[in-house]
Amino acid sequence: MASRIRNTCIDCADPYALALFWSRVLGVAMDPEDAPGADEAGFDVEGGRSLLFLRVPEPKATKNRLHLCLEPQQQQRDQEVARLLDLGATLWDDQRRPDGTGWAVLQDPEGNEFCVLRSEAERSDA
Repeated sequence: MASRIRNTCIDCADPYALALFWSRVLGVAMDPEDAPGADEAGFDVEGGRSLLFLRVPEPKATKNRLHLCLEPQQQQRDQEVARLLDLGATLWDDQRRPDGTGWAVLQDPEGNEFCVLRSEAERSDA
């Protein structure tokens, strides 16, 4: 027998606000029972797995040891980066290259790093 991942948990100061940001990033609905001020909030992402945001008292102190890598589904990487910046992300480390390869490292509103990769279509065209 083996285990499977049920939740990926992200420590944060404001679980509802951060879950709302990520639900908009991923285009999925939040759990309707979640409310502002709660100690945890989250949503299902796929295959019975969920992202769960948990309130912790200490602030983020160093670079994440684990992060999400996003692959745009309906648009190109740079369009997705622009959309995420409009949602409240910040550009942390731009690894995009002039030939179109590379990725962008962004931070969510609480400073957690995540990557935006090229879309499948962009990789196929290369």
